[in-house]
Amino acid sequence: MPYDPLAHVDADIRERAARIGLLCLDVDGTLTDGRLYFDSDGSELKSFSVLDGQGLTLLRRFGFQVALITARHSVVAQKRGAELGLETHIGVKDKLSCMDALAARHGLDRERTAFVGDDLPDLDCLRAVGLAVAPANAHPWIAEIVHWRTRARAGEGAVREVCDVLLAAQGHVETLLRGAHAHDGSRA
Repeated sequence: MPYDPLAHVDADIRERAARIGLLCLDVDGTLTDGRLYFDSDGSELKSFSVLDGQGLTLLRRFGFQVALITARHSVVAQKRGAELGLETHIGVKDKLSCMDALAARHGLDRERTAFVGDDLPDLDCLRAVGLAVAPANAHPWIAEIVHWRTRARAGEGAVREVCDVLLAAQGHVETLLRGAHAHDGSRA
């Protein structure tokens, strides 16, 4: 049976996903597994899924706006965002204001914005957007208020699952499967 990203989401999520033009994401606990690693020199290390990176790259190719918004000051997150060509906002104290400014700059409102987050610093954004998503292993307080929880855990393809649902809900899967836009030789 072919993979259908929409098979495991209800009609409400499909409708919400069909309207999205801007995807904003927290970093730690969404694009990563939420663990912080430091080497003996104090340099931060993070692990990112290439599946998530490919999904975000595909969204951008199909005209979605994508941004990372994180409260932590993280050189690693900044580098990953730059590598994927994403708008990256590091050390953000007020994520909701940042997200609203991004949406306004792209001519979008909150209903056309999705946010992926996992814990209390993401609460305001998750309550405000048209599609609020949490990874499978998000904190229970967050999991209770989002529209949808992914099957995948953070750092293990949860963001790719979101990307696939957005692409499918907006009718881009057939184009992807024909090979157009699927791969440009770069690594996600």
